[in-house]
Amino acid sequence: MGKKLGILTKGIIKENPVLVLLLGTCPTLATTSSAINGLGMGVAATAVLICSNIVISLLKNIIPDKVRIPCYIVVIAGFVTVVQFVLQAFVPSLYEALGIFIPLIVVNCIILGRAEMFASKNNVLDSALDGIGMGIGFTLALGVMGLIREVIGAGTVFGMAIPWVCDNPFMIIALAPGGFFVYAVMIAAINYFTNGKAIKKKEFGCSGCSMQAVCNQEKCQKEGAEVSC
Repeated sequence: MGKKLGILTKGIIKENPVLVLLLGTCPTLATTSSAINGLGMGVAATAVLICSNIVISLLKNIIPDKVRIPCYIVVIAGFVTVVQFVLQAFVPSLYEALGIFIPLIVVNCIILGRAEMFASKNNVLDSALDGIGMGIGFTLALGVMGLIREVIGAGTVFGMAIPWVCDNPFMIIALAPGGFFVYAVMIAAINYFTNGKAIKKKEFGCSGCSMQAVCNQEKCQKEGAEVSC
Protein backbone atom coordinates (compact mmCIF):
# COMPACT_ATOMS: atom_id res chain seq x y z
CA MET A 1 0.00 0.00 0.00
CA GLY A 2 2.85 2.37 0.86
CA LYS A 3 4.49 1.78 -2.52
CA LYS A 4 1.25 2.52 -4.37
CA LEU A 5 0.78 5.72 -2.38
CA GLY A 6 4.37 6.73 -3.15
CA ILE A 7 3.79 6.27 -6.88
CA LEU A 8 0.60 8.34 -6.67
CA THR A 9 2.02 11.24 -4.65
CA LYS A 10 5.56 11.62 -6.04
CA GLY A 11 4.39 13.67 -9.00
CA ILE A 12 2.78 16.31 -6.80
CA ILE A 13 5.93 17.69 -5.14
CA LYS A 14 8.92 15.33 -5.10
CA GLU A 15 8.97 14.77 -8.88
CA ASN A 16 6.57 17.46 -10.05
CA PRO A 17 6.97 17.39 -13.84
CA VAL A 18 6.87 21.19 -14.20
CA LEU A 19 8.55 22.56 -11.10
CA VAL A 20 11.12 19.83 -10.36
CA LEU A 21 11.74 17.86 -13.57
CA LEU A 22 11.25 21.04 -15.66
CA LEU A 23 9.28 19.27 -18.37
CA GLY A 24 6.39 20.64 -20.42
CA THR A 25 7.72 24.19 -20.21
CA CYS A 26 6.17 25.32 -23.51
CA PRO A 27 2.49 24.69 -22.59
CA THR A 28 3.21 25.83 -19.03
CA LEU A 29 4.30 29.28 -20.15
CA ALA A 30 1.87 29.61 -23.04
CA THR A 31 -1.43 28.54 -21.45
CA THR A 32 -1.17 29.99 -17.94
CA SER A 33 -2.27 33.55 -18.68
CA SER A 34 -5.39 32.69 -16.66
CA ALA A 35 -6.31 30.09 -14.04
CA ILE A 36 -9.04 28.45 -16.12
CA ASN A 37 -6.72 28.02 -19.10
CA GLY A 38 -4.01 26.50 -16.91
CA LEU A 39 -6.42 24.09 -15.24
CA GLY A 40 -7.99 23.19 -18.58
CA MET A 41 -4.64 22.37 -20.12
CA GLY A 42 -3.66 20.38 -17.03
CA VAL A 43 -6.87 18.31 -17.04
CA ALA A 44 -6.61 17.63 -20.78
CA ALA A 45 -3.00 16.48 -20.47
CA THR A 46 -3.85 14.40 -17.38
CA ALA A 47 -6.61 12.53 -19.23
CA VAL A 48 -4.20 11.71 -22.06
CA LEU A 49 -1.43 10.76 -19.62
CA ILE A 50 -3.58 8.33 -17.63
CA CYS A 51 -5.13 6.65 -20.68
CA SER A 52 -1.86 6.37 -22.61
CA ASN A 53 -0.03 4.98 -19.57
CA ILE A 54 -2.67 2.27 -19.15
CA VAL A 55 -2.69 1.25 -22.81
CA ILE A 56 1.10 1.28 -23.16
CA SER A 57 1.45 -0.81 -20.00
CA LEU A 58 -1.03 -3.33 -21.45
CA LEU A 59 0.84 -3.49 -24.76
CA LYS A 60 4.42 -3.31 -23.45
CA ASN A 61 5.12 -6.98 -24.17
CA ILE A 62 3.62 -6.80 -27.66
CA ILE A 63 5.21 -3.62 -29.01
CA PRO A 64 8.59 -4.36 -30.68
CA ASP A 65 11.43 -2.54 -28.97
CA LYS A 66 12.75 -1.00 -32.19
CA VAL A 67 9.48 0.81 -32.95
CA ARG A 68 8.29 1.51 -29.42
CA ILE A 69 8.55 5.32 -29.65
CA PRO A 70 6.44 5.59 -32.85
CA CYS A 71 3.92 3.20 -31.30
CA TYR A 72 3.75 5.28 -28.13
CA ILE A 73 3.16 8.42 -30.20
CA VAL A 74 0.33 6.74 -32.12
CA VAL A 75 -1.36 5.73 -28.85
CA ILE A 76 -0.91 9.22 -27.38
CA ALA A 77 -2.15 10.87 -30.58
CA GLY A 78 -5.33 8.77 -30.49
CA PHE A 79 -6.21 9.95 -26.99
CA VAL A 80 -5.28 13.55 -27.80
CA THR A 81 -7.74 13.46 -30.72
CA VAL A 82 -10.50 12.22 -28.42
CA VAL A 83 -9.76 14.93 -25.85
CA GLN A 84 -9.66 17.56 -28.59
CA PHE A 85 -13.10 16.55 -29.88
CA VAL A 86 -14.55 16.49 -26.35
CA LEU A 87 -13.28 20.00 -25.61
CA GLN A 88 -14.49 21.28 -28.96
CA ALA A 89 -17.97 19.84 -28.37
CA PHE A 90 -18.53 20.65 -24.70
CA VAL A 91 -16.11 23.50 -23.80
CA PRO A 92 -15.67 25.48 -27.03
CA SER A 93 -14.42 28.61 -25.25
CA LEU A 94 -11.59 26.65 -23.58
CA TYR A 95 -10.90 24.86 -26.85
CA GLU A 96 -10.46 28.20 -28.60
CA ALA A 97 -8.31 29.61 -25.78
CA LEU A 98 -5.88 26.67 -25.73
CA GLY A 99 -5.72 26.52 -29.51
CA ILE A 100 -2.71 24.75 -31.01
CA PHE A 101 -1.50 23.57 -27.61
CA ILE A 102 -4.18 20.86 -27.47
CA PRO A 103 -2.86 18.85 -30.47
CA LEU A 104 0.67 19.58 -29.26
CA ILE A 105 -0.06 17.38 -26.23
CA VAL A 106 1.02 14.58 -28.58
CA VAL A 107 4.65 15.68 -28.28
CA ASN A 108 4.47 16.78 -24.64
CA CYS A 109 7.68 15.38 -23.14
CA ILE A 110 5.90 14.62 -19.84
CA ILE A 111 3.53 12.14 -21.49
CA LEU A 112 6.08 10.52 -23.77
CA GLY A 113 8.61 10.47 -20.93
CA ARG A 114 6.27 8.64 -18.53
CA ALA A 115 5.40 6.17 -21.28
CA GLU A 116 9.07 5.38 -21.88
CA MET A 117 10.36 5.54 -18.30
CA PHE A 118 7.44 4.07 -16.35
CA ALA A 119 4.45 2.64 -18.22
CA SER A 120 6.61 0.44 -20.46
CA LYS A 121 8.25 -1.14 -17.40
CA ASN A 122 5.40 -1.47 -14.88
CA ASN A 123 1.97 -3.04 -14.47
CA VAL A 124 -1.32 -1.40 -15.37
CA LEU A 125 -2.29 -0.29 -11.85
CA ASP A 126 1.07 1.31 -11.12
CA SER A 127 1.07 2.99 -14.52
CA ALA A 128 -2.41 4.40 -13.92
CA LEU A 129 -1.37 5.71 -10.49
CA ASP A 130 1.74 7.27 -12.00
CA GLY A 131 -0.39 8.99 -14.63
CA ILE A 132 -2.81 10.29 -12.01
CA GLY A 133 -0.03 11.58 -9.74
CA MET A 134 1.95 13.25 -12.51
CA GLY A 135 -1.25 14.68 -13.95
CA ILE A 136 -2.29 16.16 -10.61
CA GLY A 137 1.15 17.72 -10.18
CA PHE A 138 1.05 19.15 -13.70
CA THR A 139 -2.50 20.51 -13.25
CA LEU A 140 -1.75 22.07 -9.87
CA ALA A 141 1.39 23.76 -11.17
CA LEU A 142 -0.43 25.21 -14.19
CA GLY A 143 -3.48 26.19 -12.13
CA VAL A 144 -1.48 28.00 -9.46
CA MET A 145 0.73 29.71 -12.03
CA GLY A 146 -2.30 30.77 -14.05
CA LEU A 147 -4.05 32.08 -10.93
CA ILE A 148 -1.03 34.18 -9.92
CA ARG A 149 -0.66 35.65 -13.39
CA GLU A 150 -4.39 36.34 -13.71
CA VAL A 151 -4.71 38.04 -10.31
CA ILE A 152 -1.64 40.24 -10.70
CA GLY A 153 -1.74 40.75 -14.45
CA ALA A 154 -5.48 41.21 -15.00
CA GLY A 155 -6.97 41.77 -11.55
CA THR A 156 -9.45 38.91 -11.90
CA VAL A 157 -10.03 35.44 -10.46
CA PHE A 158 -11.58 32.98 -12.92
CA GLY A 159 -12.84 36.00 -14.85
CA MET A 160 -14.37 37.78 -11.84
CA ALA A 161 -12.98 41.24 -11.13
CA ILE A 162 -11.16 41.95 -7.85
CA PRO A 163 -11.94 45.42 -6.48
CA TRP A 164 -9.08 47.93 -6.89
CA VAL A 165 -6.73 45.27 -8.30
CA CYS A 166 -8.67 45.13 -11.57
CA ASP A 167 -8.19 48.89 -11.95
CA ASN A 168 -4.45 48.68 -11.31
CA PRO A 169 -3.19 45.48 -12.98
CA PHE A 170 0.50 44.79 -13.37
CA MET A 171 0.00 43.80 -17.00
CA ILE A 172 3.51 42.53 -17.72
CA ILE A 173 2.78 39.48 -15.53
CA ALA A 174 0.11 38.41 -18.01
CA LEU A 175 2.62 38.65 -20.87
CA ALA A 176 5.49 36.33 -21.80
CA PRO A 177 8.16 37.99 -19.58
CA GLY A 178 5.79 37.71 -16.61
CA GLY A 179 5.28 34.03 -17.34
CA PHE A 180 9.01 33.38 -17.10
CA PHE A 181 9.23 35.42 -13.91
CA VAL A 182 6.35 33.63 -12.13
CA TYR A 183 7.69 30.26 -13.29
CA ALA A 184 11.11 31.05 -11.85
CA VAL A 185 9.60 32.20 -8.55
CA MET A 186 7.57 28.98 -8.23
CA ILE A 187 10.64 26.81 -8.92
CA ALA A 188 12.62 28.81 -6.35
CA ALA A 189 9.81 28.36 -3.82
CA ILE A 190 9.79 24.57 -4.30
CA ASN A 191 13.56 24.44 -3.85
CA TYR A 192 13.35 26.64 -0.74
CA PHE A 193 10.60 24.70 1.03
CA THR A 194 12.18 21.32 0.21
CA ASN A 195 15.74 22.52 0.95
CA GLY A 196 16.68 21.68 -2.61
CA LYS A 197 15.84 18.01 -2.08
CA ALA A 198 12.60 17.77 -4.03
CA ILE A 199 14.23 15.08 -6.15
CA LYS A 200 17.33 13.00 -5.51
CA LYS A 201 20.13 13.73 -7.89
CA LYS A 202 21.62 10.72 -9.66
CA GLU A 203 25.05 10.25 -11.13
CA PHE A 204 24.73 9.32 -14.78
CA GLY A 205 27.50 7.43 -16.52
CA CYS A 206 28.20 6.41 -20.09
CA SER A 207 27.96 2.63 -19.70
CA GLY A 208 24.31 2.47 -20.72
CA CYS A 209 24.54 4.84 -23.65
CA SER A 210 24.06 3.39 -27.13
CA MET A 211 26.51 5.95 -28.57
CA GLN A 212 29.37 5.08 -26.24
CA ALA A 213 31.31 3.18 -28.88
CA VAL A 214 31.44 6.13 -31.28
CA CYS A 215 31.61 8.97 -28.77
CA ASN A 216 34.78 11.07 -28.84
CA GLN A 217 34.54 12.29 -25.25
CA GLU A 218 37.40 11.15 -23.04
CA LYS A 219 35.04 9.96 -20.30
CA CYS A 220 33.15 7.68 -22.68
CA GLN A 221 36.36 6.19 -24.12
CA LYS A 222 37.71 5.56 -20.63
CA GLU A 223 34.56 3.78 -19.45
CA GLY A 224 34.47 1.77 -22.66
CA ALA A 225 38.05 0.62 -22.10
CA GLU A 226 37.23 -0.43 -18.54
CA VAL A 227 34.23 -2.46 -19.72
CA SER A 228 36.24 -4.20 -22.43
CA CYS A 229 38.93 -5.15 -19.93
